[in-house]
Amino acid sequence: MAANQELADYHLIGLFTRYSSWTARVEIVLEYFQIPYTEQQIKVDDIRKFSPSGLAPLLECRSLSSTLRINDSLAICEFLAESNPGLSLWPRDRLLRAMARSVAAEMHSGFTALRNTYPTNFVVRYTGNIPVPEAAKKDIQRLFTIWDNARQAAKSRLAELGEKDEGFLFGGFSIADAFFGPVLWRFRTYNLPLEGASADVVKWMETMWNDPAMQNLAHKYYRQAELPETHMERYENIFRDREDIQYGRFPEDWKFTVPGRS
Repeated sequence: MAANQELADYHLIGLFTRYSSWTARVEIVLEYFQIPYTEQQIKVDDIRKFSPSGLAPLLECRSLSSTLRINDSLAICEFLAESNPGLSLWPRDRLLRAMARSVAAEMHSGFTALRNTYPTNFVVRYTGNIPVPEAAKKDIQRLFTIWDNARQAAKSRLAELGEKDEGFLFGGFSIADAFFGPVLWRFRTYNLPLEGASADVVKWMETMWNDPAMQNLAHKYYRQAELPETHMERYENIFRDREDIQYGRFPEDWKFTVPGRS
């Protein structure tokens, strides 16, 4: 979709998405809802050349009388939702929409222990004695609670409305799923524990990993990794001083396996 230059009103400027959860959130929304856009991925040191605030991602909207530039992933996604009312970027139901906005905002501003301990790196795999500090454990359990509460609310509310539940956090895929997508990657990258995750949470994980749009993005991250200019050493082999932790790469055809299922 990013190559569809003629139809694109939006131009996304951000960091390489296999490393950047902030830029990836917006990319996931654009790709999942097939909103035409172009993109420009840049290095951390070059952000100020494109973004006066020094923040990325940055979305340029070219369909207005003058080019509008918006930074901050949540602000960008809200703008995309308002600009594309025919698409359900947020749940259509008012109650589920309020919940989705609430948890997306919590993801946007919280979980600092998890973020700081485990940098995003989509293609990398760590095995062995991965440290999980207490603060990160609390973040993980909070994620499980959010995801389970979302699924319970969605199942109940959609049944009440007689509407289809597609298995995403609030039924259909929404900005909330996009915001939690890069956190889900961290569970894979660092083999984070799933103890405490309900069956509904694990099923949501499976739904996310098996979704065609998400799989297409996964292939895109591997294509990025083939380009030397996308390499960011600071996010590679972060446990290099630990002999009890192995550093490698996931095969591109990796599939999510539900724990306990053969």
